[in-house]
Amino acid sequence: MSMVQEVRYGAWDQLREYATPIRMEVFVQEQNVPAELEMDEMDAVCLHAVAFDAAGVAIGTGRLLPDGHIGRMAVRKSARGGGVGGALLQGLMAQAKTRGDQTVVLNAQTRAAPFYQNHGFVQRGEEFDEAGIPHIEMTYSFK
Repeated sequence: MSMVQEVRYGAWDQLREYATPIRMEVFVQEQNVPAELEMDEMDAVCLHAVAFDAAGVAIGTGRLLPDGHIGRMAVRKSARGGGVGGALLQGLMAQAKTRGDQTVVLNAQTRAAPFYQNHGFVQRGEEFDEAGIPHIEMTYSFK
């Protein structure tokens, strides 16, 4: 059973107030990513997704870049295991497909790779370091 009541999509100026606290909580506080690396100039050109629970609380976020990269996937600790990440990922993939992207790409934290594999992503290349955290590039091609 998913905790997600609704996923909203929109530009950064529409969803920033919901996405920023989640990203700061997950990446900066939990994972010690420097805040200046976490918030970047790409936010302005991305399509953002924010998941809300039944109480209207923002519980997860992600973004789709113009080049087909999915990134900044983050789910609040209290909502993990509740289908939030899957709902966001599937939603962003659908948005990419609808706009005509052939492939979506993401840099997965290595420990999260099985999650993305369950959604059909395949690893490409070797592990690399990003903000002090091991990552692998993963891709998904639409049939």
